[in-house]
Amino acid sequence: MSQSLSLTWDLDALFPGGSDSKEFASFMEESDKLVKGLYQELKASSGDVGEAKLSAWTARLQEANLRLRQARSFADCLTSQRTDDKRAAAWTEKVQTLGSLYSQASDLFDVKLSELPDDRWAKWVEAEGQKEIAYLLNERRDAVREKLSPELEGLASELAINGYHGWGEHYSLIVSRIGIPWEENGETKKLSVGQAANKFSNPNQQVRDRMASLWEEAWSEQEDLAADVLNRLAGFRLNLYGKRGWDSVLHEPLRINRMSPETLEAMWGAVEGSIEPLKKYLSAKAGLLGKEKLGWHDVGAPIGQEGPSVGYGEAAELIREAFAQFSPSMAALADRAFSERWIEVEDRAGKRPGGFCTDFPINGQTRIFMTYSGTMDNVSTLAHELGHAYHSSLVDGLAPFAQDYAMNVAETASTFAEAIVSDALLRKADSAEAKLALLDVRLESAVAFCMNIRARFLFETRFYDKRKAGMLSAEEIKELMVEAQKEAYGDSLESWHPMFWGSKLHFYITDVPFYNFPYSFGYLFSTGILAAAEKEGPSFSARYDALLKDTAVMSVEDLAKKHLGVDLKKRGFWDSAVAKAVSDVELYVKTAAEVSRSSNR
Repeated sequence: MSQSLSLTWDLDALFPGGSDSKEFASFMEESDKLVKGLYQELKASSGDVGEAKLSAWTARLQEANLRLRQARSFADCLTSQRTDDKRAAAWTEKVQTLGSLYSQASDLFDVKLSELPDDRWAKWVEAEGQKEIAYLLNERRDAVREKLSPELEGLASELAINGYHGWGEHYSLIVSRIGIPWEENGETKKLSVGQAANKFSNPNQQVRDRMASLWEEAWSEQEDLAADVLNRLAGFRLNLYGKRGWDSVLHEPLRINRMSPETLEAMWGAVEGSIEPLKKYLSAKAGLLGKEKLGWHDVGAPIGQEGPSVGYGEAAELIREAFAQFSPSMAALADRAFSERWIEVEDRAGKRPGGFCTDFPINGQTRIFMTYSGTMDNVSTLAHELGHAYHSSLVDGLAPFAQDYAMNVAETASTFAEAIVSDALLRKADSAEAKLALLDVRLESAVAFCMNIRARFLFETRFYDKRKAGMLSAEEIKELMVEAQKEAYGDSLESWHPMFWGSKLHFYITDVPFYNFPYSFGYLFSTGILAAAEKEGPSFSARYDALLKDTAVMSVEDLAKKHLGVDLKKRGFWDSAVAKAVSDVELYVKTAAEVSRSSNR
């Protein structure tokens, strides 16, 4: 693979011209016409509309679904690559407006589904054209009974554009205002939050300490604005949930993730068992860094005086080779993503922080966004996002509704891809130092999904509980954040991140509530899948593909039962997954001691 891969993605292959694209404007105009026509038809319909009309609406709604996903992805890419692109922000609002109308049309459609008598429904839903998406149609028919009337749901969706979603977009404005002053080589420049975040992977303790102070200070300067946004988002959700008669803030995210409360409880119960082993890992890492305890900003620090620096081309080759050892089709997908410039990694100012993979279903392509600076953590992130891309490629060509898998199983594919790369690299490690660095990355993942994500979940559930009584001040929110961090990490760190709730985009995403527990589900579910793959050998890759293809057409409990033969509502699977996730701790401690002895000779 070429070592001179492009650091920027190709959006012109999708819609040339960026935010000024005439093709995208035309695409939006056609999409607008389709959705408005659907909405008007559904709103005007009354009585028994008949199965033929339901079939026609189903087909057109799926076409609209594809178009909206395409449009949303393009707008997200534009705003992420340049946070100051006002034209892109305007497109985001247009997409949200059209999405709101699509939601209203969908609600009306769901009511029509519920009105069809049971005997006729049973025949229609299993007929050609509907059979492939029968699970989704049944799901929609049941869900409509939990909502308000279509008129009220439509009103809420419409008001959310400039209210709920507007607050979410306002957070992006807050992020774009932050420029962190950084002096390097006698020159001071303003770093974007994405650039600044990469400093936490610097091997130099002074660099991390200095950035931690500046980072907390920069976000604290925006704390009142961030707290206002977070309060407004929570207030909207709580009010809407109350009107629908939902007594739990987890009702919607669990339904979206096709997951039962019993499964969530079993998973978190097992995760608590990871605290003591991971505390042992964090203590050993602190010793390697010459500290009694790690600070919050040290958890992602590389081990050794010089952290391993991996060029982008080298990372691409490493990932491709690792994928090939499990599945030639995964390697082929990675080749395509790199060669066709699906990936944006350039380290520059003005980009949104974080990373994501988004799909363009009409083109059968994806786009990956991140900021690459050569760390092993960056390599893991790249593999993670390519895992998402592979998942998207497997459902490409299915009925649009059957492509709509939830976040928790999406995170399964991505973390599985990370694990494949990690295992391949560990097998190639030719020294204790190299092995230690790789084990460190693996256990950092365990900390992220079993401690960091759990802290987010604890914080968010408690924040929503207190928000019911009124708005919380920034100080109150910071106290909740630190309390959650200490509980999730077992008080194993010497410093915490009070403004984490402000700096983490996931708390402000409006499309999906509780953007946290699905990550832990995906990580631990993929750990269980990896164990099955190791046991079965090469033939498992076909079973893995089949599992991913089914992710949008059944509950996670049924998915696990069908493809793995396990019951996710019981602790057994999760306890085993957690045990495997922390199984590297003893080897890490042993290898750390070996490296320490060697360096002291």
